[in-house]
Amino acid sequence: MKQKFTTLSATAIPLPIENIDTDQIIPARFLKSTSREGFGKNLFRDWRYDNDGNPKPEFVMNKGVYAGPILVVGKNFGCGSSREHAAWAIADAGFRAVVSSHFADIFRNNALNNQLLPVTVSEAMLAQIFSALKENPATEICIDLLEQTIEIAGTTSKESFNIPPYKRECMINGYDDVDYLVTLRQEIATFEESKK
Repeated sequence: MKQKFTTLSATAIPLPIENIDTDQIIPARFLKSTSREGFGKNLFRDWRYDNDGNPKPEFVMNKGVYAGPILVVGKNFGCGSSREHAAWAIADAGFRAVVSSHFADIFRNNALNNQLLPVTVSEAMLAQIFSALKENPATEICIDLLEQTIEIAGTTSKESFNIPPYKRECMINGYDDVDYLVTLRQEIATFEESKK
C-alpha cells in the first residue's frame, strides 16, 4: 500500500516550459535500473547540473527560492517516449502532484499508476498559478482529490479537474492495482462460488 492522497495544500515549483519530454525529465542514460528508487537525483539532470555534476544556479530547482511537493509545468508535459521512469523520477524527487494544462496520455497514466497526481487545468488557470508563484514563491496551491478541485490559496482562482473514478479511488486509499483487487476478494470469492 502506498501513501494516500486526499488533500494537499503546499508551495510549488514552477517550470513554465512547454513540451517537456520524458528524455528531459529523466535522460535515457539513467534508465539502467528497474527499481523505482534513486531516479529523483537525476530528475531534469541536464537542466539541473553541468557536465561536472555541479548544480546550475539558474535552474529553478537550484535557486533556493522555490520548494514544495507540487510541480507546475507548461502544456504538453511528458511527451516523447513512454518511459515509466519519468513518473518514478518525479515522485522519487518528492513531488506528489504535477499541474499542467495538458499531459501526454501515456505520462498521465504512468503518473496515476505511481501515486503521482496529474492535475489538468485550463491555460488561463495555469497562467494564474505561474503569475501567483512569480509574485510570491510562498503561495500555496490547494489540491483536493476528494472534490477534484484546485485553487490558489488566498484568491478566488479555483477550478475542477477530472481523474478517472478507479484511479481516484486508488489514490485516495493508497492502493495500487493489486491492493485494489485484494479489497475485492470477498466479492471475487462470492462470484466464483456462484459459478460452481
